[in-house]
Parts: sequence; C-alpha cells; structure tokens
Amino acid sequence: MVEAIYGCKWSLTVYQLLANGINRPGAMVRSVDGLTTKVLNTCLQRNTKFGILERVTFNEVPLRVEYKVTKFGTKFIRILDELEKLQVEIEKEI
Repeated sequence: MVEAIYGCKWSLTVYQLLANGINRPGAMVRSVDGLTTKVLNTCLQRNTKFGILERVTFNEVPLRVEYKVTKFGTKFIRILDELEKLQVEIEKEI
C-alpha cells in the first residue's frame, strides 16, 4: 500500500491540496499545473480504495463530489510526514 501511494507522485500533492481546503476534483486540477483529470481520478480512486480518502457525493444538480481525509488517512499522512523528515535528515548527513 505504501509503495502504491508513495509511488504515485500526485498522492502527496492531493494530500497537500486537501490540507489547504481544496477538496473538489475540478478545483484540484485547476490548482496544479500538469495534473490531468484522468490521472487525478486514478489517484483519488486508489486512495479511496486504501481507506485514506473518503468520497462524499452531494445529491445536487449538477452532482457535487468532494474528498476528505479519513481517520486512518490522517494517521497514514502523519507517517509519510515522518518519513519525509527522516529523508531530510539523511540528506543533511550526506
């Protein structure tokens, strides 16, 4: 799971967008150069499948979809943050 999520270069970007309050797919695509709708949808589906993100659908016309981080996702993202800190420490020692 970690390899699949961390291997997707957009997952970390999506987590950052969600942390900044950008939770709708269209807004995510508009916020990041190079991010396509197809790639974003694959990333969101993968994260939802692993239980990191939750898809919230609103019964409106047109249909509104938002994503939010689950409780498990919050813990998982904290672990990724710690891995990033460790990577920075390692790079400083080299």
